[in-house]
Amino acid sequence: MKMKIVNKKKFIRSMVIILGGSILAFLGISNTYSKTEVAYKEDYIIKGDTLWSIAENEVSNNEYYKNKDIREVMYEIEKLNNLQSENLEIGQKILIPNL
Repeated sequence: MKMKIVNKKKFIRSMVIILGGSILAFLGISNTYSKTEVAYKEDYIIKGDTLWSIAENEVSNNEYYKNKDIREVMYEIEKLNNLQSENLEIGQKILIPNL
């Protein structure tokens, strides 16, 4: 059975929309799955540690936090460890993302 295209403009417009949507969906999917898996390291608070000093150290030595603002790193560590404040206790265990 042979199909006949009745309205060529409408057909072409539909094909362009379908093709464009497919390309956008493909690009979105490839970006979603390209993220690196993150591991976590355990760190224990010692005398003199502050959230700022820990974040500063991680920005300098942890590839995961490379080129990030120290305040962002502090916020991430605080949220990850469900810290209610920036006050840390000696011996307290915290998790830190690590590549």
